[in-house]
Amino acid sequence: MANPAETVKSTVEQFTTASNQAFKDNVEKSLSALATFNTYSKQNLEAVVASVTAAAKGAEAISAQTLAFSKKSMEDNVAAAKTLANCKSLQEAVEYQTSFAKTAMEAYMAQMNSMSETVTASMKDSFKPINERVTAFVERVQAAR
Repeated sequence: MANPAETVKSTVEQFTTASNQAFKDNVEKSLSALATFNTYSKQNLEAVVASVTAAAKGAEAISAQTLAFSKKSMEDNVAAAKTLANCKSLQEAVEYQTSFAKTAMEAYMAQMNSMSETVTASMKDSFKPINERVTAFVERVQAAR
């Protein structure tokens, strides 16, 4: 028959060893999860920076387009006013004004189409890094199931 003190001592040692190993395993899992979280956080931050950078480039492009169009429009308006002032008859003035209005409206519509394309491209470029991160997250969640 075994000594009861040795049995208790052996049981306590087994329990202590098992507890220490479980604690060590949980700490390692926690550190691994924290490292993974930090990696994802860094990638998410990089995606946000890329998104904001793309949005800023889009805003800059729209601003440049608007400035160029405004400048050209102002120059065209000044030239039209000079031409209109030099018209010899009311009929000639009306014809010129009609032609100018049509040309100005066509230029405006072309500019709006161009800006719409720029905005669409900018939005696509801005959302791409965020969409990639969301997709990566969804894939990771589905893989964990």
